Amino acid sequence: MKTRLNTLLLGVSLAALATLGACTTQTQQRASLNPAPVPMAQAYVAPAEAIVSGGPLGPVELTAYGAMEDGAFKLPAIPISKVDEKYRRQRVFYNGEGMEPGTVVVDTGNHFLYVVEPQGTAMRYGIGVGKAGFSWAGEADIKDKQHWPKWFPPAEMIARRPELKPYGNEVGMEPGLMNPLGARALYLYQGNKDTLYRLHGTPEWWSIGKSVSSGCIRLMNQDIVDLYDRVPMNARVIVLQGKERLAEHRIKAPQS
Repeated sequence: MKTRLNTLLLGVSLAALATLGACTTQTQQRASLNPAPVPMAQAYVAPAEAIVSGGPLGPVELTAYGAMEDGAFKLPAIPISKVDEKYRRQRVFYNGEGMEPGTVVVDTGNHFLYVVEPQGTAMRYGIGVGKAGFSWAGEADIKDKQHWPKWFPPAEMIARRPELKPYGNEVGMEPGLMNPLGARALYLYQGNKDTLYRLHGTPEWWSIGKSVSSGCIRLMNQDIVDLYDRVPMNARVIVLQGKERLAEHRIKAPQS
């Protein structure tokens, strides 16, 4: 009975950790946990190079949010019908004049992230924005991309949450389905300086489209996997706050 209770408490603790901030991280390690199997779609296969080309307009197929095997982990399906359609991954008309394909634009006020494509389109993702996500605006470059990263809670968070002490002293939380960084993390630098600003996954799909209490810029795990493949290393990232928003440019389709 005691063993069963301890197992239950551990599960509750891991679920609570997924709601915490996720902006302080270090070098990733491969997954070492083995979550229970879930029904899955085809296994994830990384593309040979970043995907920055265009394609059909509109939302992706709902199957894009199905369960998927991803290395040592099996991402559960997202009940995507419960997510506002505007926050689902979709290709839109977008005025990215002067931006290289692969440029990322984070519009925190509208809870959107765009990846600029050629010929006036962009892939758009819904995001959740944490307190740290509102703390910085400007331009940076992606200097690191990690599969299933470890999470290192900052000292001030550990001071507030003593239960996080096992993850302190550079030990970190192992990768896993309840890790606050999710399946992928992209790290923003200005020159050689880490901005501590992250684009990362989250198991909390219900937080997309919302402003949340902690973390940086979060995407649904299936979306961060797609973003990871779509954005090249050293890509430019533009983070806009408040009134400094770059709204998508609705271009009329040419008359046939």
